[in-house]
Amino acid sequence: MTALGFLYPGHSGEDDYPRIEQLLGSDIRVDLVHTDIGEDAHRVDALLEMGSPRRLEAGVAELRLAGADAVVWACTSGSFVHGWDGAHEQVRALAQAAGLPASSTSFAFVHAAKEIGVRRVSIGATYPDDVARLFADFLGAAGIEVADVVSSGIITAAEVGTWTEEEVLALARAADRPDAEAVLLPDTALHTAAHIPALEKELGKPVLTANQVTIWEGLRLADRRVNAPELGALFTREPVVQV
Repeated sequence: MTALGFLYPGHSGEDDYPRIEQLLGSDIRVDLVHTDIGEDAHRVDALLEMGSPRRLEAGVAELRLAGADAVVWACTSGSFVHGWDGAHEQVRALAQAAGLPASSTSFAFVHAAKEIGVRRVSIGATYPDDVARLFADFLGAAGIEVADVVSSGIITAAEVGTWTEEEVLALARAADRPDAEAVLLPDTALHTAAHIPALEKELGKPVLTANQVTIWEGLRLADRRVNAPELGALFTREPVVQV
């Protein structure tokens, strides 16, 4: 049994996680602990506090007791807002507190993009523009070119969590660019797990979404590969385990 531990901020798109767990196979367990987010706002000061060590460490003990093999901070904006160096420090502190391999959704996007071999992407963000641009900067620091950033200007994760499949598709279409090798949808509050095949069919290219890459990152830390085509191109590369 491989046990993956995730620290998820508040309550918005977390039902993506049991949905994905069902697609991964019976020997993979997804454990989710909800962290206290403080103020629900896609605003730099609120996001910095959301990802502060005291808020993350509060959930670590529960994951450790559950027997997690790795832990991922399942929040994009609450990691990239710290910048490239700050996000690394955040993950180091999390790994030290948990005594486990650790990462965050922001790094998951970087590793996933490299896994599928893309160097130029476009971003469809639910966030306000200033926050979305920080994600583009983060990717740039990792050597990933950003063709364009489309922002929806949504302030709260609660509102993002209500988006329908058509709204998710519309965001992806708006963000797509001919020279982008993949489209990234970076908000873990956005329900995407059920929509990835439709997104990739619509755009004709890989689509990386926050909850999808977060789960993949946990598997990567645990040294597992799973073939699950319903989760998109990211989950169809050189699998060790066939689902």
